[in-house]
Amino acid sequence: MAEPAAAAGSAADKAAGAREDPAFGGGPAANDLVAAVVGNLRRVVHASDDTLRLVVLCLVAEGHLIIEDFPGVGKTMLAKALARTLDCSFSRLQFTPDLLPSDVTGVNVFDQRTNEFEFRPGPVFTNLLLVDEVNRASPKTQAALLECMQESQVTVDGFSYELQRPFMVIATQNPIEYEGTYPLPEAQLDRFTMRVQLGYPTLAEEARMLDEQTHVPPLDALEPVADSEDVSRLAAQARDIYVEESLGRYVVAVLRATRADERLYLGASPRAGIALLRVAKARALADGREYLVPDDVKAMAVPVLSHRLILGPEARAAGLAGADIVTDALEKTPVPV
Repeated sequence: MAEPAAAAGSAADKAAGAREDPAFGGGPAANDLVAAVVGNLRRVVHASDDTLRLVVLCLVAEGHLIIEDFPGVGKTMLAKALARTLDCSFSRLQFTPDLLPSDVTGVNVFDQRTNEFEFRPGPVFTNLLLVDEVNRASPKTQAALLECMQESQVTVDGFSYELQRPFMVIATQNPIEYEGTYPLPEAQLDRFTMRVQLGYPTLAEEARMLDEQTHVPPLDALEPVADSEDVSRLAAQARDIYVEESLGRYVVAVLRATRADERLYLGASPRAGIALLRVAKARALADGREYLVPDDVKAMAVPVLSHRLILGPEARAAGLAGADIVTDALEKTPVPV
């Protein structure tokens, strides 16, 4: 794990023009730091600013991210760019059908010199874990991530080991290729705070990307603008964002609207509501506010809730998606004044 830099020359100081925030002990203001991270990602990944901002908000909300998109649009590049931007430790796991749970979490190895078992940590002992093609591993191996994502710890042979903080899983998935894959169970999807899609870049952006990647790839020259300590401070500030009681009830009302929708087999869970509120708080922080407003909830509802819903056959036949159901739920739910 990267050591926090000294206050006089920390990585966060590279965020040009950053205002100082007393709550950060003289560090850059939260909204400036989020903007600096998004700007750094934009140098490498040619996606919309809104998408890149969602990735950063997921990190600030102490959540986990699934990127579902076509091959070759920069899913893996985005994860690598985020790790370099934050100067955090980074591990990559290529999920394959023969991967074992111990390849993920670690394993106890017998040491003949001491006649004792020694724990060898797996790739999950890092700050940012990229799980490439998460649906290609067996359900048993996929399940090895459940405890890591929910409790930030690993239990091997009855002993629990805490993971580093911050800890974030970024999983990628190809939505059009199903041969040799194992669909993620609902219990695992529900542990992913957010799902995003990068999409194809515009004509001008794609042409610029071709020139960059065939000349000097920008990822090679990317410098960090924050470190793990900055991320922890942002997460702590996001947790302290004030939420009026009526807004908490508004989140619950949106969840219940999905559960009552006859087009769904399964609506949003209470864990989905916790994730939605956390990401909404992160958005308020990134906007420079110390309090939540209804627009924070409405803006985050689709990326946080849509992948958790299970549609019935009629809804699928009608061409509906989870995002459509969430949008309908928002429209039907009265907004607190």
